Amino acid sequence: MGVIGDNLPTYLTGFGVTLQLTMYSAALALVIGVVLAALRVSPVGSLRVVAEIWVEALRNTPLTLVFFFWVFVAPVFGVITPLGFWTAVLCLSVYTSAFVSEAVRSGINSVGIGQAEAARAIGLTFGQTLQNVVLPQAVRSVIPPLINVFIALAKNTSVAAGFAVVELMGTGRRLGTANAADGLWVLVGVALFYLAITVPAGLLAGNLERRVAFSR
Repeated sequence: MGVIGDNLPTYLTGFGVTLQLTMYSAALALVIGVVLAALRVSPVGSLRVVAEIWVEALRNTPLTLVFFFWVFVAPVFGVITPLGFWTAVLCLSVYTSAFVSEAVRSGINSVGIGQAEAARAIGLTFGQTLQNVVLPQAVRSVIPPLINVFIALAKNTSVAAGFAVVELMGTGRRLGTANAADGLWVLVGVALFYLAITVPAGLLAGNLERRVAFSR
């Protein structure tokens, strides 16, 4: 147990990197995911197909393969990204955007079709209908599942440890090597810091979900 207290500054450094990975990736994934969701409900068939291919391909691909693609395959085609923090943000964002898209699309579909029909009847375009009528009503039901997606994202940041990013899991690996006799307690420390992210976020999602159910 003492190994956790003795190495608390090191844990906090790794925890800070994990938080940064989570926040940057969540912000970028949210932007991409909303665009994908809009394309998936678009009246233009080709846009729906492109978005569906993106979402289904990433949802059914392990995150590790996404990292391998950007680190080892993309350079073959002339796309070179520096190994480290920002490449990890890119991979996490692209991967998570597929799950964000599905959460947002389900929220859009929860809005009554009559709302969109009324908006079109008064002359609003598809974009105006989505922005001013549908999305504002969908937000309430979208937030709880989005928080769950971002909880999964926080845990997925551990994959970056295998690609030259010293986040929480990478920190735990180094501490485990340096303190082989206390390897179990090193992992307990890593788990506690992950719980410091996921438990409050899970409680927030549950609270919001109950409020949404009550308002309905």
